[in-house]
Amino acid sequence: MQKLFREIGFACLLLVLALLLVCSLFWALSIGTVKLPVREIYETVLAQFTSGEPITAPGQGPVHDIVWLLRLPRLILASLVGCGLAVCGVIMQAIVKNPLADPYILGISSGASLGATSAILLGIGVSLGPNFVGIAAFIGAFAISLAVLFISNLGGRSNSMKLLLAGMALSAVCGAFSSFIVYFANNKEGMQTIAYWMMGSLAGAKWGELAIIAPIIMASVIFFWTQSRVLNLMLLGDESAITMGTDLHAYRQWYLLISSLIVGFAVYAAGMIGFVGLIIPHVIRMFTGPDHKRLIPVSALTGAIFLVICDGLCRIIIPHTELPIGILISMIGAPSFIYLMIKKTYGFGGND
Repeated sequence: MQKLFREIGFACLLLVLALLLVCSLFWALSIGTVKLPVREIYETVLAQFTSGEPITAPGQGPVHDIVWLLRLPRLILASLVGCGLAVCGVIMQAIVKNPLADPYILGISSGASLGATSAILLGIGVSLGPNFVGIAAFIGAFAISLAVLFISNLGGRSNSMKLLLAGMALSAVCGAFSSFIVYFANNKEGMQTIAYWMMGSLAGAKWGELAIIAPIIMASVIFFWTQSRVLNLMLLGDESAITMGTDLHAYRQWYLLISSLIVGFAVYAAGMIGFVGLIIPHVIRMFTGPDHKRLIPVSALTGAIFLVICDGLCRIIIPHTELPIGILISMIGAPSFIYLMIKKTYGFGGND
């Protein structure tokens, strides 16, 4: 009976978070340079669903264009990126058995930064189209994840410590090459572009990109949710898992690749956004515990809500100016992380 009550409580929690996500979306749709009443937004959204007209069809009014062409795509991208980065944080922390891990700790962010720097200052990938910077960042992030796997398997099978050390080494190498390119390129405009891209932005969201990103992120999150048992075993360590009949080596490598895929697409669409994968799992673990069956879906919804609210705040904190979302999240995330490190009132799982 007690287990039934826990399951009902967990289901209610997910329902409440889903409702909060919808409410945060409507709130963020209503604010900005042009303020819109929530009722008018609701009518516009409902009219689009019932009309059957393409979203980009002309002559549907200024409110329709603001909601469907400007604000809603970026808010959906915010929810997807927040969901994906939060879940990747959970996975990375399980892979390396370190609660301080986040999606970028294994060198993925440095790989993305090197890809973007090479594209902007050296023109690498210009033939890939107008989004070549994001595509180059994605390639860099994914290539580094493959390199981490390769190096961690040299001289024997990889483990959490070898993955972490390989990631730190490759991160340093990528940072050095990025600095080398910036130093010799002597391109002031390019350096400004890199700085803006490193701050993160959701303003360039388009429906065509969302149609590709959404299935990948959602399918990956659902996949990780089905892997809760294996992820729980990772917290116990390889030796304990082997005694239970599970070899974590292959799982760890596949999880890293899929996480890198999510991070790569997030970087491609929104630039560098840090702290989401670090803070959200910390906070949620304090309430749900280390069980990944509960931790993953709650972190996914909370990450989506967090980034949607942050995107809304970025558009109203400074009048007539949009604050880069990476700056706001760092201003929130860094003090929060320091507080959590000092407080540390929860257990990560395993033997701690």
